[in-house]
Amino acid sequence: MHPVIRFQSRLFDLSRERLNPINPIPGISLLEWLRERVPASLSLSEPAAEDWGWYSDARIANRGYLVGACAHESPDGNHEWVLQIDKYRSFREKLLGQEKMTGDDPCLALIHALVLQEPEFTNVSVEGGS
Repeated sequence: MHPVIRFQSRLFDLSRERLNPINPIPGISLLEWLRERVPASLSLSEPAAEDWGWYSDARIANRGYLVGACAHESPDGNHEWVLQIDKYRSFREKLLGQEKMTGDDPCLALIHALVLQEPEFTNVSVEGGS
Protein backbone atom coordinates (compact mmCIF):
# COMPACT_ATOMS: atom_id res chain seq x y z
CA MET A 1 0.00 0.00 0.00
CA HIS A 2 1.28 3.46 -0.89
CA PRO A 3 1.52 5.94 1.97
CA VAL A 4 -1.18 8.57 2.16
CA ILE A 5 -0.88 11.82 4.10
CA ARG A 6 -4.23 13.35 5.04
CA PHE A 7 -4.99 16.67 6.66
CA GLN A 8 -7.53 19.46 6.77
CA SER A 9 -6.93 23.07 5.79
CA ARG A 10 -8.54 26.34 4.83
CA LEU A 11 -5.27 27.57 3.32
CA PHE A 12 -6.19 27.02 -0.33
CA ASP A 13 -9.13 28.56 -2.20
CA LEU A 14 -10.52 25.79 -4.39
CA SER A 15 -12.51 28.28 -6.50
CA ARG A 16 -9.20 29.79 -7.71
CA GLU A 17 -7.60 26.51 -8.75
CA ARG A 18 -6.81 25.80 -12.37
CA LEU A 19 -9.50 23.47 -13.71
CA ASN A 20 -8.50 19.84 -14.10
CA PRO A 21 -9.36 19.16 -17.77
CA ILE A 22 -9.80 15.40 -17.25
CA ASN A 23 -11.98 15.33 -14.15
CA PRO A 24 -12.92 18.37 -12.04
CA ILE A 25 -11.04 17.27 -8.91
CA PRO A 26 -9.05 19.94 -7.05
CA GLY A 27 -5.53 19.39 -5.73
CA ILE A 28 -3.07 21.44 -7.76
CA SER A 29 -2.82 24.08 -5.00
CA LEU A 30 -1.19 21.59 -2.66
CA LEU A 31 1.40 20.47 -5.22
CA GLU A 32 2.23 24.10 -6.06
CA TRP A 33 2.61 24.81 -2.33
CA LEU A 34 4.98 21.82 -2.04
CA ARG A 35 7.05 22.91 -5.05
CA GLU A 36 7.72 26.26 -3.37
CA ARG A 37 8.96 24.59 -0.18
CA VAL A 38 10.93 21.48 -1.10
CA PRO A 39 14.70 21.70 -0.62
CA ALA A 40 17.11 21.25 -3.51
CA SER A 41 17.57 17.58 -2.57
CA LEU A 42 14.04 16.86 -3.86
CA SER A 43 13.01 17.86 -7.36
CA LEU A 44 9.29 18.11 -8.01
CA SER A 45 7.89 18.56 -11.52
CA GLU A 46 5.17 20.94 -12.61
CA PRO A 47 1.79 19.44 -11.59
CA ALA A 48 -0.21 17.61 -14.24
CA ALA A 49 -3.84 16.51 -14.31
CA GLU A 50 -5.02 12.94 -13.89
CA ASP A 51 -8.53 11.50 -13.63
CA TRP A 52 -8.17 11.12 -9.83
CA GLY A 53 -6.67 14.58 -9.20
CA TRP A 54 -3.19 16.00 -9.80
CA TYR A 55 0.35 14.63 -9.70
CA SER A 56 3.99 15.61 -9.87
CA ASP A 57 7.02 13.46 -10.48
CA ALA A 58 9.57 13.65 -7.68
CA ARG A 59 13.22 12.66 -7.49
CA ILE A 60 15.34 12.27 -4.37
CA ALA A 61 18.45 10.17 -3.67
CA ASN A 62 18.42 8.82 -7.26
CA ARG A 63 14.89 7.39 -6.85
CA GLY A 64 11.73 8.42 -8.67
CA TYR A 65 8.29 8.90 -7.13
CA LEU A 66 4.83 9.97 -8.12
CA VAL A 67 3.25 12.43 -5.68
CA GLY A 68 -0.52 12.63 -6.13
CA ALA A 69 -2.84 15.20 -4.59
CA CYS A 70 -6.55 15.79 -4.37
CA ALA A 71 -8.97 17.67 -2.14
CA HIS A 72 -12.36 16.68 -0.83
CA GLU A 73 -14.37 19.87 -0.66
CA SER A 74 -16.11 20.78 2.56
CA PRO A 75 -18.97 23.28 2.73
CA ASP A 76 -17.27 25.11 5.61
CA GLY A 77 -14.03 25.60 3.64
CA ASN A 78 -11.98 23.31 5.89
CA HIS A 79 -11.24 20.86 3.07
CA GLU A 80 -9.66 17.43 3.44
CA TRP A 81 -6.42 17.13 1.46
CA VAL A 82 -4.83 13.86 0.42
CA LEU A 83 -1.23 13.30 -0.72
CA GLN A 84 -0.27 9.86 -2.00
CA ILE A 85 3.35 8.90 -2.61
CA ASP A 86 4.18 6.05 -4.98
CA LYS A 87 7.80 4.91 -5.26
CA TYR A 88 8.77 3.88 -8.78
CA ARG A 89 10.32 0.42 -8.82
CA SER A 90 11.62 -1.68 -11.69
CA PHE A 91 9.92 -4.91 -12.65
CA ARG A 92 12.89 -6.78 -11.18
CA GLU A 93 12.63 -4.88 -7.88
CA LYS A 94 8.92 -5.67 -7.68
CA LEU A 95 9.48 -9.31 -8.58
CA LEU A 96 12.18 -9.73 -5.93
CA GLY A 97 10.39 -7.63 -3.32
CA GLN A 98 13.19 -5.04 -3.28
CA GLU A 99 13.15 -1.26 -2.65
CA LYS A 100 9.66 -1.25 -1.14
CA MET A 101 8.32 1.97 0.32
CA THR A 102 8.98 2.11 4.05
CA GLY A 103 7.97 4.51 6.79
CA ASP A 104 11.44 6.06 6.81
CA ASP A 105 11.62 6.59 3.04
CA PRO A 106 13.38 9.93 2.32
CA CYS A 107 10.64 11.29 0.02
CA LEU A 108 7.86 10.42 2.45
CA ALA A 109 9.82 11.77 5.42
CA LEU A 110 10.58 15.08 3.72
CA ILE A 111 7.04 15.71 2.48
CA HIS A 112 5.53 14.63 5.79
CA ALA A 113 7.85 17.02 7.66
CA LEU A 114 6.81 19.93 5.39
CA VAL A 115 3.14 19.18 6.01
CA LEU A 116 3.68 18.96 9.78
CA GLN A 117 5.48 22.33 9.79
CA GLU A 118 2.54 24.19 8.24
CA PRO A 119 0.38 25.67 11.04
CA GLU A 120 -2.62 25.95 8.66
CA PHE A 121 -2.76 22.14 8.32
CA THR A 122 -4.65 20.28 11.03
CA ASN A 123 -5.51 16.66 11.80
CA VAL A 124 -2.44 15.39 9.92
CA SER A 125 -2.21 11.61 9.62
CA VAL A 126 -0.21 9.08 7.62
CA GLU A 127 -1.70 5.79 6.48
CA GLY A 128 0.02 2.83 4.83
CA GLY A 129 3.55 2.78 3.54
CA SER A 130 4.91 -0.61 4.46
